[in-house]
Amino acid sequence: MVKVNDGFSRRKFLSNAGKIGGASAVLGVTGTMDLFLPEENTANAAEVSVNNKKPGKNSQYMLLNVRLENGYKYENGLVVATETVLRNLQITNGKINKILDTTATYNKNLDCYDAKGMLLLPSFRDMHIHLDKTYYGGPWRAAHLRKNGIFDMIELEQTLLLELLPTAQERAEKLIELILSYGSTYVRSHCNIDQVVGLKNLENLKKALVNYSDKISHEIVAFPQHGLLRSNVEGLIRDAMQLGVTHVGGLDPTLVDGNMEKSLNTMVQIAADYKAGIDIHLHEGGETGIKAIRLLADLTEQAGLQGKVTVSHAFSLASLPAGEDEEMASLLASQGISIASSVPIGKGVMPIPLLQQKGVKVLLGNDSITDQWDPFGIGDTLQKAHLAAQLYGWKHEYTLSRALSLATGGITPLDESGKQIWPKVGDVANAVLVPASCSAETVARLPKRAAVLHKGVLASGSLEAVH
Repeated sequence: MVKVNDGFSRRKFLSNAGKIGGASAVLGVTGTMDLFLPEENTANAAEVSVNNKKPGKNSQYMLLNVRLENGYKYENGLVVATETVLRNLQITNGKINKILDTTATYNKNLDCYDAKGMLLLPSFRDMHIHLDKTYYGGPWRAAHLRKNGIFDMIELEQTLLLELLPTAQERAEKLIELILSYGSTYVRSHCNIDQVVGLKNLENLKKALVNYSDKISHEIVAFPQHGLLRSNVEGLIRDAMQLGVTHVGGLDPTLVDGNMEKSLNTMVQIAADYKAGIDIHLHEGGETGIKAIRLLADLTEQAGLQGKVTVSHAFSLASLPAGEDEEMASLLASQGISIASSVPIGKGVMPIPLLQQKGVKVLLGNDSITDQWDPFGIGDTLQKAHLAAQLYGWKHEYTLSRALSLATGGITPLDESGKQIWPKVGDVANAVLVPASCSAETVARLPKRAAVLHKGVLASGSLEAVH
């Protein structure tokens, strides 16, 4: 077992981490090597067998030499660094049930894996993506040319959805593997419900998610991409809810549906009938979008859906003048309405810091991953937090470390005062190992995700078994 000194230097750590990342990459492709080993080479075969072991469902094992954040370092009252310690973790049936000093005794009869001083962080959440609708895994295509905005895209989908349908499950699974490789173990996927493919995209998506149920948790939004009223899909949305969909979706109630009040009332009524959540795509800017948000807040209160509603994109919030933006943020917070953002780059800057300050939950998502809308999505929720840090000037140790919360759904190793709050004994082992010294460096430098755990299961990457 490799011994790691708690007091080693940052420079030495980063040097070693680079070597670890390379070793991990090699280990990740050794799964079939034993097929080609000579029979007499039993020693090497045994070594390969040990290194091919990996944590599975309901397993019990030790994760050794794990780097955990345990406080901030201050100078003149300001945070200048993050302090860490090394610990050994025992993981049983998907939960962390022991956190031990590296000098403490542990059960060596358990399978043991060496983290080699890499940093353990909460795994990430992609809270807005379209797993059912992507070019990923197929031939390259750039975004579709359009002159008439969303209506050109709706027309395109009359044929495109049928073209993509035969490989929808396969492409969804490849996309799940991609976001897992970047450390996301929770996903909220919007799924097309329309008159072109009916519920077939949903059926394929559900099959894909079942195949990865040990590696990722999920929510599904029944999304009327062609308009809830415009395409007359209320019945299909209700059918989708009976198939276990968790959220009712919606789309631009004024621009697309042409009747804001009826569109929002229909969406909210479906959610109330099925005791489901809501996640509406609201691209509408200016006063049109603001009116929709205000009405949705009223309907949320009337239907008793506080804490169950998300507005995705919500571009109109970027146009609010000072004073009105605070009033709107307070309204959203009062109804527990969250905002899901892909941190867009454009003329208007989303007021994410203000929303957080007022208590509005902000969720991040990748949205499009190389599809007819956009070719740029890479599937990395951490990269979205990194982009937010650049956009809002969060470049110092404290603000960078707090930015991690955007990628994790609010979980951070340290609270605002620097007290360690994650991981604790009893926490579910949803985590990612990275070759970095702290959260701040992770957000700033986007290191490789060396190993990803979902309820203790190795969901992506590799871990080195200890002989």
